[in-house]
Amino acid sequence: MHANRSGDPTIEQLLGVIMKLQSMDECYDFLEDLTTPKELQTLSQRLEVAKMLLNGSTYMEIEAETGASTAIISRVKRSLHHGNGSYQLMLSRLEQE
Repeated sequence: MHANRSGDPTIEQLLGVIMKLQSMDECYDFLEDLTTPKELQTLSQRLEVAKMLLNGSTYMEIEAETGASTAIISRVKRSLHHGNGSYQLMLSRLEQE
């Protein structure tokens, strides 16, 4: 599933920086500087949509609770079924904490 990775050095730099974040405060600070409030909300919304889909919620329930459009829900669902498995991995790691 990694075939479309470009090896772009600027993307690799960003990923390297993310891997070096050492606390929740550092994550907040970095993401607040890097993204707009709307972009950060969109990213967190997608994670919540993934969590709800994995827990068996319907599109209607997800839309009502998160405000996500059906297009976003569909995109996340497609990633869950045909993506890299990262949503499942990260959510399972969160549950283990």
